[in-house]
Amino acid sequence: MDVPEYRLPLEAIAQRPVEPRHASRLLVSVDPDAPAQHRHVSDLPALLDDGDLLVVNTTKVLPARLRLHKRSGGAAEVLLLEPEGDGGVESVHWTALVRPGRRLPAGTVLVRGDQELVEVGEAFGDGTRRVRLLTGDQAVTQILDEFGTIPLPPYIHEELTDSGRYQTVYADRPGSVAAPTAGLHLSEDVLAGCRARGVAVAEVDLAVGLGTFRPLSADRVEDHVMHRERYRVAAATMQACRNARRVVAVGTTTVRALESAAASGCLEGDTGLYIHGAYAFQVVDVLLTNFHQPRSSLLVLLEAFCGPRWRGLYEEALAEGYRFLSFGDAMLVGRRLTV
Repeated sequence: MDVPEYRLPLEAIAQRPVEPRHASRLLVSVDPDAPAQHRHVSDLPALLDDGDLLVVNTTKVLPARLRLHKRSGGAAEVLLLEPEGDGGVESVHWTALVRPGRRLPAGTVLVRGDQELVEVGEAFGDGTRRVRLLTGDQAVTQILDEFGTIPLPPYIHEELTDSGRYQTVYADRPGSVAAPTAGLHLSEDVLAGCRARGVAVAEVDLAVGLGTFRPLSADRVEDHVMHRERYRVAAATMQACRNARRVVAVGTTTVRALESAAASGCLEGDTGLYIHGAYAFQVVDVLLTNFHQPRSSLLVLLEAFCGPRWRGLYEEALAEGYRFLSFGDAMLVGRRLTV
């Protein structure tokens, strides 16, 4: 199976979020036999029905980018990716991207001012490094809050004046190094409107890693090795999914959490679920999602979810001036009934 590609013009990549959040455009294709509708996220309550369940990923983005320097004065940067061991985000050992990697041998200590913050460890084969955070008597989250910044995707070149715009309004549990970006469109007003219409809102937690945004390097979809992410789904959320008229997942990360729990029978764990091809979805009926990069695992998931009609929808979105990627617009798409 070929890796899904399309031509994404640079000018279509959104560099800043719209205000307010729910002013983003929404391309609606829930019924595959009906023409797509051009709406806005503010219309979401009117597009859902009594008995639907809206499921959101409440993970919170960590200020995981540390701009540091060597004792000799040379600049360095550490981007924390994944904690090691059972300590979660409070673990002092992490897998990280370190720059300039070749000039930072194992054992190098990086500082901010007079404070030692990171010891660089060994290199892994995929370009990442093991690092140790030198926290002293402080918690890791305290160190990151004091010295770290929110890491934006590499295709966003403008500074974000309000870091809260790269968090969802319901962000709760720190653990991600990238935002579940479909949720960035949802405002308190939209959520309240959904509840008023009889649409329940449930939560999952999946820690979004940078692997989400990396393009597939394999020539065939089947040959891609999926990155792993930590997830947690409350028993009440799974029960609500069983009882719902339709399950509407906000973002591909929510899809991965729900389908991982259903496929494994485990409500919490570490998932490498790779959704592609003729994947048999067990939980999700409708997906609210952003427009994704070519050759990404997110686009592969979308193709598995709605079939080849994604191509026509993307062509229409580009022709109509929709904004793409993390700060872009969104689409509401229904699952294909046969594979």
